[in-house]
Amino acid sequence: MGTLQAIVLLCLVLLHLCSHILAQDEDWKTATATYTKETDGSIITEGACGYGDLHKISYGKYSAGLSGILFNRGSTCGACYELRCVDHILWCLQGSPTIILTATDFCPPNFGLSADYGGWCNFPKEHFEMSEAAFAEIAKKKADIVPVQYRRVRCDRIGGLRFTMSGSSHFHEVLITNVGSDGEVLAVKVKGSRTGWIPMARNWGQNWQSNVNLQGQPLSFEVTVSSGKTLTSYNVAPPKWQFGQTFEGKQF
Repeated sequence: MGTLQAIVLLCLVLLHLCSHILAQDEDWKTATATYTKETDGSIITEGACGYGDLHKISYGKYSAGLSGILFNRGSTCGACYELRCVDHILWCLQGSPTIILTATDFCPPNFGLSADYGGWCNFPKEHFEMSEAAFAEIAKKKADIVPVQYRRVRCDRIGGLRFTMSGSSHFHEVLITNVGSDGEVLAVKVKGSRTGWIPMARNWGQNWQSNVNLQGQPLSFEVTVSSGKTLTSYNVAPPKWQFGQTFEGKQF
């Protein structure tokens, strides 16, 4: 290889590396973050995603309420975000450590207050409301609001997807939790032993519903996440399943 060819090849390699680094940097977006005090370390034990006790479903203190533009009417429930405090020498912890949060609730707007103070979740602000314990891992608790950078990341979960049954004989609802991959459920189908695959509709948060009577049948679920990946868990619930029970399927 001649000297000129070697120089050209080196330039191409450097250009590729630089563009890759810039692409990684562009993954980070800017937002703000605050925290709410909870005695058990969680942000909340009920919320707009329908998860209930966040400790029981393993999200715990690493949970977040999202402003409307991020919450997207509940479709982002279960999504995972990496956050770091930036650009504030007084409040950000040294080295800008990062944490991984799961979207579990909606942070409502307060249009009676300024978007700069109090109305942090007013549209179109991008804002995260965290637990006090999680906030303390990236910033000093003396701060009331801090600038952050965030990006969507893969959700690393222990165990499989969890399906919690509720409803009645003619209204079947399932809450889906512990979702890996990108964590954001886009579509759900259910199948009994006496039915074909039935598309379920989002009721609210990550509660999905069907008006078909599925009692007395083993149930299988097909879950599609926003990346387009689909996972099928066959015979997750046995024929004698009961409302209020939770069953575990496969994991992405």
